[in-house]
Amino acid sequence: MFLARLPMTAMGVTMTLYVVNDLGRGYGAAGLVGAATTLGSAIGAPLVGRYVDRYGLRPVVAICGLASSTFWISAPHLPYQVLLAVALPAGVLSVPAGTLARLVLTALVPLEQRRAAYSLDTILVEASFMIGPSAGIMAITQLPAVYALTGIGVCFAISATLIYRQNPPIRAEADAEMFTGERPPVRSWLTGRLVMAMFIAAGALFCLVGMELAALATLRASGDIAWSGLLITLMCIASVLGGAIHGAVRRSLSQGTLMLLLAVLTLPVGLISEPWWLLAIVLFPSNVLCAPTLAASTETVSAAAPARVRGEAMGLLDAASRIGLAIGSPVIGFAIDHSSPGWGFAASALGALAIASVGLFWRRSRTPAQVPALSSS
Repeated sequence: MFLARLPMTAMGVTMTLYVVNDLGRGYGAAGLVGAATTLGSAIGAPLVGRYVDRYGLRPVVAICGLASSTFWISAPHLPYQVLLAVALPAGVLSVPAGTLARLVLTALVPLEQRRAAYSLDTILVEASFMIGPSAGIMAITQLPAVYALTGIGVCFAISATLIYRQNPPIRAEADAEMFTGERPPVRSWLTGRLVMAMFIAAGALFCLVGMELAALATLRASGDIAWSGLLITLMCIASVLGGAIHGAVRRSLSQGTLMLLLAVLTLPVGLISEPWWLLAIVLFPSNVLCAPTLAASTETVSAAAPARVRGEAMGLLDAASRIGLAIGSPVIGFAIDHSSPGWGFAASALGALAIASVGLFWRRSRTPAQVPALSSS
């Protein structure tokens, strides 16, 4: 799954630079393509997850792999208007690497070891974000655009083929009997706890993308933008360290507590703007909580969702995460533009808490009769 995630982490910046440099459009036009793809993937994630539950891994991977590779191989030959039009359906049918990785881990790993497995998966996600965007930038700036975009399409085709051939299990043997009979209706399993977990995950991703944007804006304002690559790398290392610790401990903090600590530690970062190494030190504690918070989100959804609909539930988690990322950048960018980079950190923390609070209020508004459905999973 690590190889399947690499082109996904590279495609955003690659498409942006292609639209701006090769098609001669502005960043706004590039942002529309990215927004359409993100919206499509957010819409498609739970739908694709449902089809994984119903039909299994191979048919879904075959269709999504074909759609993703076709889109990227044909992208350099399309005019901008057509590219924008097909971006949304291409996002809907993107390869669900995150959902599949979580389902495979849930099927293969015993319950008592899943925290460590989910933490390792989150660490690999961090590693893919350290490699993918840099590789995408290098490809689109050093090679003809047709080679760079086609290369992403080929990577999608290869990774989908490998997943199809390997066909890893997505259902534990102990859950086999739960996949017989009718599928339970959504209202019977989409409980307050699950909805709250989705909102907390969205809030966490909102905070993380806002923190990164505010850090880059702070470096630019202080004249230290040349250190941005090293700063982002140090932030990723801190997250990897936190994920390793989270996976190693017997008992960890809850998803909500981790998200609260993430926001609280992010809130005062804006008080420090320079030098860059001091900013890196101040950012270290909050980034240590990055991977644990994301791993705890997966753990919460895995425990709360019935096995029969776990693919759809993981797809909803994926969609919530993408929505948090999608709204984080423009909101924090607006806050920075109308105040200062330091306020970007505060806006990231407060926005994350606001999003998570919606989930908390949602759960409290649910009737007590619906709560016992959680224990049956």
